[in-house]
Amino acid sequence: MSGGGLDTNLAFAMARVAERAAIASEGMVGRGDEKAADQAAVDAMRTALNEIRMKGRIVIGEGERDEAPMLYIGEEVGTGEGPEIDIALDPLEGTTLTAKAMANALAVLAVSTRNGLLHAPDVYMDKIAVGSGYPAGVVDIDAKPGDNAERLARAKGVAVREITACVLDRPRHADIIADLRRVGCRILLITDGDVAGVINTTDPETGVDLYVGQGGAPEGVLAAAALKCVGGQMQGRLVFRNDAERTRAERVGVTDFNRRYDLHELASGETIFCATGVTKGGLLDGVRRSGGKVHTHTLVMSSFDGMVRSIRTSSPVGG
Repeated sequence: MSGGGLDTNLAFAMARVAERAAIASEGMVGRGDEKAADQAAVDAMRTALNEIRMKGRIVIGEGERDEAPMLYIGEEVGTGEGPEIDIALDPLEGTTLTAKAMANALAVLAVSTRNGLLHAPDVYMDKIAVGSGYPAGVVDIDAKPGDNAERLARAKGVAVREITACVLDRPRHADIIADLRRVGCRILLITDGDVAGVINTTDPETGVDLYVGQGGAPEGVLAAAALKCVGGQMQGRLVFRNDAERTRAERVGVTDFNRRYDLHELASGETIFCATGVTKGGLLDGVRRSGGKVHTHTLVMSSFDGMVRSIRTSSPVGG
């Protein structure tokens, strides 16, 4: 099956890209060097992308061209033949997690048909997300967090005390945390990695029902691409702290600074989402080396067929 140039062959090719980035950065786990860990992932991901038959364009990457020598926004990757693909990526989501050997570091990318992903500026975004199986509009980014938890509990048919919300542990989220605790909602605080935080809502095994809080806008688009594959819900609104950030947004075509984006505006085209664990987390196991082989765990989602695949790969070290 396919969706406008996306098909299962491309999905597996992108999974291999994420695997190679994760394997490359695993060598820097626990070594305290965030930049070296990120660079290892960037180098591996770019090399792997350039081997794929496609006309790829980076729409969310390592920064603008004058800030990043590779995987910058607007860079063309692939062989130059085949489908026209837009790519959003974070070669190492959780550089601090990797440097400190903490859980939930991922190599992440999403691809879409051309112009199918919001060109989000590198600013903050207020976000709220839930997984699949709920009525449309079950949560509202403009409602109080506790009220959203109660609405979600009613839709799920449980007491609000049975709802778990994932929130980045930041001082800016003090009011969100207080309001969730006002209604008795359970809170899972994470130190970094809000892409993983959002994606946790897609898997009942993680126990996460709701994600709420403020994180990076580019990461919001990556998470939206994943949620689109499983029928989840997400809303986001860009947050601007100064005129420089507004100017940055204008350069990528944002004109309404107060706009509320829903999932299908963040990811309007068909999507493929891939994430490989670098360090072990609630969603994915990390890269592991044993018996002369390297073992990886990758999540692959595709919106055109609604498939969610969990792929465990063992390959010779250096293969």
